[in-house]
Amino acid sequence: MTQLTLAKPDHADILIKLIGDFHVEEGLESTEDHRATAIAPLLEGSPHGAIYLAGPARAPVGYVALAFGWSITGGGLEAYIDEFYIRPGVRGRGIGTEILVNLPTQLASFGLKALHLDVHHTNTRARKLYEKLGFKANEDYTLMTRRL
Repeated sequence: MTQLTLAKPDHADILIKLIGDFHVEEGLESTEDHRATAIAPLLEGSPHGAIYLAGPARAPVGYVALAFGWSITGGGLEAYIDEFYIRPGVRGRGIGTEILVNLPTQLASFGLKALHLDVHHTNTRARKLYEKLGFKANEDYTLMTRRL
C-alpha cells in the first residue's frame, strides 16, 4: 500500500520541487516563492486544506493537495482535490488508483461527505480512471471562477 504522509513544514523543499514539476507539466505559471507562500499555511496545519506526500516521506513519488469546504446541499464537510501529481517515471503502477481508493475512505472516517476534482476535458486517461473509481461528471453544473 502506498504510504501517505501528511506534509509538514520540514517537507516544504521537496514539495515545492514536486509542485514545480507538476506545474511545468501542466503548463501552469508559478514561481518557487509563489509555491512556498501557497503551501505554507497548509503545512502549518491550516483547517482549510492539507497536502499528503505519496510514498516515502524523504523521497515521495507524488502528492495530493486538498482544499476543504462546507456544503449545505452536500450535508457537510467536502474536499476538493486541488492538485494530484505522480512522477512520470512511476505512473502506470497503480499508485494513483490506490490513493484515490484509500484516501476517501480515510477522510470519510473524519466526516467527509464528498470528494471533488476537476480534470481537463482533453485528459481522457485521467477521466477514465476517475470514472472507474466512482467520480461522476456533473453535467447540470459548470464550475465558474472569478479571480480576485
